Amino acid sequence: MRRSISSQSKIIDIAEKREQQGGGAAGECSAQARLPLSVFIISQDEEDRIGPAIASCIDWVDEVIVIDSGSQDKTIAVAENLGAQTVHNDWEGYGLQKRFGEDLCRNDWLLNIDADEIVTPALRQEIVRLFHTSLLNQHDFWEVDIRDVWPHEKTAAKHAYSHKQIRLYRKSVGRFSPNSVHDTVRPPSDASLGMLKGHMDHRSHRSISFQYDKMNRYSTLQVQEMRARGHRLPRSRLLFEFPLAFLKAYLVRGYCRYGWWGLIASTNYAVSRHLRLAKFIEADLMQATEGPRQDASSS
Repeated sequence: MRRSISSQSKIIDIAEKREQQGGGAAGECSAQARLPLSVFIISQDEEDRIGPAIASCIDWVDEVIVIDSGSQDKTIAVAENLGAQTVHNDWEGYGLQKRFGEDLCRNDWLLNIDADEIVTPALRQEIVRLFHTSLLNQHDFWEVDIRDVWPHEKTAAKHAYSHKQIRLYRKSVGRFSPNSVHDTVRPPSDASLGMLKGHMDHRSHRSISFQYDKMNRYSTLQVQEMRARGHRLPRSRLLFEFPLAFLKAYLVRGYCRYGWWGLIASTNYAVSRHLRLAKFIEADLMQATEGPRQDASSS
């Protein structure tokens, strides 16, 4: 059974006090010694975002490894100047790239962050405290709340949309799936998951122009992956895909709390969903028209 966040925090506090009374201050240890924890980050052309990501963890973990797939900007220089190790690996997809990173890490405990994410001070403190208590090993997988930060914001708002992912985990027990689009840690079916109270800031979008470029690329990958799996999207969804996606973003994700910006963000989300569906239908139509031509040319 998964414990609640509040009960886990209380257990951490109690365990930390006991260890301090036993002859060693966990706070002093955390300041002097790096945790036996490997951080790995995949990147490409992230010179403007990877610096804060590395800086948020470089001084308290054993190693930070950046797996770059061919940056043409100063990503490598920024990473190395901050003390991270850099390794090149040609792009094979999100899941495979992260599995490559896992293999490079020398520790069993891993923390994965993306180049556009930052470990907040509260999350850093919580992880450090975990490594100085017995609670860490009660779970092999720990989920982290990842909160959206818009380009005009300094940090995530309290009402920011967020999603939970396993990011702190033991690679000897579970690893990232090899999926080319969805990079997700796959724990065993009987695994026990812990939930961290702190969160990561996630700067997914540099600008609206960047967002639309990303939506275009990612929707193409999604369609390719779904068709390869034999997944179908009915054309009737064209009637309601856009309005339902808008309402989901505006109401369920809480974008309505951002005022005028919430309208923009909700519309962009709806466009991304429509784009995926439109490309899927386009691929079906292209396949239907190309099939007879190929048959005719081969006869």
